[in-house]
Amino acid sequence: MLPLRLVRLATRLPICRPMSASTAPAGPMVDVADDGGIAVMTLQRAPVNSLNLELLQAISKALDDVAKNKPKGMILTSALPTVFSAGVDITEMYKPEVQRLQQYGNNFQDVWIKLFGFPFPTAAAINGHAPAGGCLLAMACEYRVMVSGKYTIGLNETALGIVANDWFMDTMCHTIGIRNTELALTTGKMFAVDEALEIGLIDEAASDKADAKDKCKKFIKKFDEIAPSARNATKLNIRRGPLANIEKNRKTEIAEML
Repeated sequence: MLPLRLVRLATRLPICRPMSASTAPAGPMVDVADDGGIAVMTLQRAPVNSLNLELLQAISKALDDVAKNKPKGMILTSALPTVFSAGVDITEMYKPEVQRLQQYGNNFQDVWIKLFGFPFPTAAAINGHAPAGGCLLAMACEYRVMVSGKYTIGLNETALGIVANDWFMDTMCHTIGIRNTELALTTGKMFAVDEALEIGLIDEAASDKADAKDKCKKFIKKFDEIAPSARNATKLNIRRGPLANIEKNRKTEIAEML
């Protein structure tokens, strides 16, 4: 089951260390701003945007709010200088309360369902490392632009003796195809920016965060002359399979986690 497996992964990733109360941000974990009709959603849970229950709840609510406003599109990015998102917060898995852990699993699923099935154009401006759950959030978007540098992106569970669950696999298959996904997951590959671009895990490289956001905007603006209802329905039809799979297996997955 994903959250439990990612806990084992996160325990070996220094960037997933829990933050202390003194380093917790005073402001909201998610900021949403309007940029010419394009919603820009910024994750800002220092130090590494690790996905705890509260951040997942904030992302879920923000996705609902953005969808209600019917934007031209949405850009997902990070306020942190070198990390897009480090994935699951391991403190959620250490001696957890059953009710909170159940909420955590449900909210993680909710966020993916809403983002992968978001009815408007989505793009990720990846301004740093994106392992595990961070890679999942990026892949759930339609378009990905990653800042050049010594950053990596990917799902490396297999390298640590872990098996990625079905909706992670479905998302990567949808992004880079079955054959490339098989090779990436069986080898636990973490991709450098140029490698991610070559394989199609990202669509463009950028010089910095501002450049990444600009390229995401250009992607979204391509649909200005396309009928929104037709575009959005086509997107959801193409993504119907993975969405149906997770809905079918949600209860089983949560039960296994608990």
